[in-house]
Amino acid sequence: MLQLLNRLREEMYRGHHKLDTYSCLAHNDQAANQQQAVSPSFTPSSFNPAKRFRFRNGGSSSSCEQDQIKEAVSSLDIAIRDTSELVVFLSRCPPLYQQPYCMYLLLNKCMFGRQMEMEQIMNFLLHEEACSAEYPAVLPIFGPGKVGKTTMIDHACNDDRVRNRFSKILCVSQDSIKDEKRIATLSDCDVIKHHNHTIQEERMLVIIELTGEIDEGTWRELYSDCKHHLASGSKIIVASRSETIARLGTTQALRVQFFAQKAYWYFFKVRTFGSTKTEDHPKLASIAMEIAREMRGCFFSAHVYSRLLKANFNAHFWSMALAIIKEFKQMNLFLFGSQFVDPWQVVEPVYIKKKSSEYLVIIDDYQTGSAQNPAQSGHPILSIQDLLFGTVRPQGKFKVLAWRSHLPPYYSYMLNCEVWRPQQGMASRKKRVQKIVS
Repeated sequence: MLQLLNRLREEMYRGHHKLDTYSCLAHNDQAANQQQAVSPSFTPSSFNPAKRFRFRNGGSSSSCEQDQIKEAVSSLDIAIRDTSELVVFLSRCPPLYQQPYCMYLLLNKCMFGRQMEMEQIMNFLLHEEACSAEYPAVLPIFGPGKVGKTTMIDHACNDDRVRNRFSKILCVSQDSIKDEKRIATLSDCDVIKHHNHTIQEERMLVIIELTGEIDEGTWRELYSDCKHHLASGSKIIVASRSETIARLGTTQALRVQFFAQKAYWYFFKVRTFGSTKTEDHPKLASIAMEIAREMRGCFFSAHVYSRLLKANFNAHFWSMALAIIKEFKQMNLFLFGSQFVDPWQVVEPVYIKKKSSEYLVIIDDYQTGSAQNPAQSGHPILSIQDLLFGTVRPQGKFKVLAWRSHLPPYYSYMLNCEVWRPQQGMASRKKRVQKIVS
């Protein structure tokens, strides 16, 4: 049933993407014709790929575009017929909000599109291992930064079935086990996420959150310590950006990936437009579609920019946002090449933008819990809007609050930034920044 529902959902995303693309093409054709009537020297906007697409396909409402719409409708129709049993099964469930224009209310309260991944995590946590199986069982979860690994794990830990199964849920960070000179043990645990005193069995769930790889010797010592101190039925989840942790698992590893463009566009559209219909604002929809393409499926970017765009509902501001994203990506793609994945995957200091003779650089990023106050740090804090669009001129090192999550664990996502001036004698990499931007 879950697989059928997942396929139906994918076809829905595909249908929305095709319909919105077609609507943007029609709007841009009309705007182009009006501008050509006024000025024969009309040049297509560099902000709008739909206009360039129009000229490549020889005009609007082409047979190719109509065939694509028909194909999307046909695929959706087939998916609906294939899920007839699912419809009967769900007929007893209470209806949710009308989609998509009230869907933003639902997306504010749940994860988006992670049902299959959550099913695998819950099956692992609730499954009774055979007596002959190696214990504690280990589930590796890997994927790029800010793809949602921590959020999914936290959702699983908040599930009553999990909390009633394990007496303790422990969390161990990379910093606790990175020192190879000492033996890594459970005494290095950073956080006790949950403690159920009513459970007599001492089954524990250990969450190990890594940013990269883990040394083979360190892992052997840590796993050996778990074997000696954890009761039967205890389990371990290891989360990391590195695919190499898959070898640590006693079960199939879970790869978490960014969503395909069609699903990502649906998410970004709902978060940005809310209850506003995109067909009522075709110019904004066209800009938003290109912004979504530039962000390449990154949820962190979607959260940051959807909040900014929704609060400034005008085409000029949205065009500014698109220009900043393109400038950001162009500069860092030149510096890092294929290693630069998206605007918020900070591996080393990355260029943000130029202000006069100064450059704003992201040094690194981190996240704080809901109980922590970012303002208690020694550096001034700016909002992401002030950083990208504001007139504030920060000096030296400063912090930026990118966004606060609306889902558990309700992290605040922070950026450590710095103002760099060419005369400060930076490395050759940053000199290349100066040369290109100037």
